[in-house]
Amino acid sequence: MAGGITDTGELYSPYVGLVYMFNLIVGTGALTMPKAFATAGWLVSLVLLMFLGFMSYMTTTFVVEAMAAANAQLRWKRMEKRKEDDEDEDSSSGVSDTDVLLQDGYERAETRPILSVQRRGSPNIFEITERVEMGQMASMFFNKVGVNLFYFCIIIYLYGDLAIYAAAVPVSLMQVTCATGNHSCSVGDGTKYNDTDKCWGPIRRIDAYRLYLAAFTLLLGPFTFFNVQKTKYLQIMTSLMRWIAFILMIILALIRISRGQAEGHPSMAQLSGIRNLFGVCVYSFMCQHSLPSLITPISKKKHVNKLVLLDYILILAFYSLLSFTAIYCFRNDTLMDMYTLNFTNCEIINVAFIRYFLGLFPVFTISTNFPIIAVTLRNNWKTLFHREGGTYPWVVDRIVFPAITLVPPVLVAFCTHDLESLVGITGAYAGNGIQYLIPAFLAYCSRKDTQLVFGSGTVNKHLSPFRHTFWIVFVLIWGFSCFVFVTANIVLSDSKL
Repeated sequence: MAGGITDTGELYSPYVGLVYMFNLIVGTGALTMPKAFATAGWLVSLVLLMFLGFMSYMTTTFVVEAMAAANAQLRWKRMEKRKEDDEDEDSSSGVSDTDVLLQDGYERAETRPILSVQRRGSPNIFEITERVEMGQMASMFFNKVGVNLFYFCIIIYLYGDLAIYAAAVPVSLMQVTCATGNHSCSVGDGTKYNDTDKCWGPIRRIDAYRLYLAAFTLLLGPFTFFNVQKTKYLQIMTSLMRWIAFILMIILALIRISRGQAEGHPSMAQLSGIRNLFGVCVYSFMCQHSLPSLITPISKKKHVNKLVLLDYILILAFYSLLSFTAIYCFRNDTLMDMYTLNFTNCEIINVAFIRYFLGLFPVFTISTNFPIIAVTLRNNWKTLFHREGGTYPWVVDRIVFPAITLVPPVLVAFCTHDLESLVGITGAYAGNGIQYLIPAFLAYCSRKDTQLVFGSGTVNKHLSPFRHTFWIVFVLIWGFSCFVFVTANIVLSDSKL
């Protein structure tokens, strides 16, 4: 995630990139969106979803622009390095006065703009050919405080991600296996269960949840202590399962609505639900942190911003279809945090295999992602505390960093399994920083840096359509306002309890 310069990888066409980006964005957050829609009201939800989709698209173009600026700077530094090496070879006779003049000239070259001959000679200097991760861009364009704040934000977001994953799997297993009556048929029938209700014999539902959480931690936690890479075939398998599940849920809801069995009567607006809806929407549009590995391998990037816009329109349509079919098919009080669990009721679908497939779908897909996110978080901790030329003791490297990665999210999942709140808080705070504040600061700082190094006449070929400074200021004001709004909402909600 937040790392340095990495290999570009195998190139693919713009339309393959469109599919990859769609798959990246549409994930766990989409499963919590129907409940958030029902809580906030359909009109408020639709308006907020469209606005946040627009804001996410804008900041995506900011990140693409910063990637191009970073590529240009890397090329410029290599050109200067080659020039310096050539001058060192030519002046190998070792005349001291000449050395002084060369050094003085080089220092001036570091602060002056590139001459027009370099601009004409390198028309593709802003071409995105090297994968520069967000951590490297932060190091290039931010000061030390900015870099530390960037890593802090990424780390908090990843902790939230892991807590959501650690809770989602045990919740799904508990809901499917702790049903009364006909096995799993009563999970989605609207019956409300308490954590203290019996699951099997003397075992309560909360006990079953924590047993599943312990098993989940014991099975997947050890991967945090090693290096893990997602294989191509694993990506294909999880993507296929995800799309089968989403399409099945939409079709089943539409069939139920068409037969006149719809139970939902959603309200137009409920302001009390906006806080969670905001966090869920931000989380569900999250892709900025993975853009370098997604955009760089695209073979033709001339119309990359239009491609991204098309992706956002498709994702917006998909989220709307999923959520509207859900809120009209099911009553508000029966919609579950994990939408897949609404389809484990025999009245909705009487095919046992499909019920179990949808009920356990999060278990399969999330379990494959948990070790990868955990290793990413562990590596970000190492990067944050790394000092030039230093190495970590074996105990710190192999035990301490994996432990501080794994223990906090498991503790959070142990204390709560309220997925809607976990997704909402993660999106509203860390997600807000990654999706709005960091891209806006990257765009602003990269533009200043580009003007300083290349001159004010140089135009970044991947400059965002929202090039006016007004848009950066607008995003920053929006991001900070969201922090204040969400915090105030939480404080006021708690004070009423």
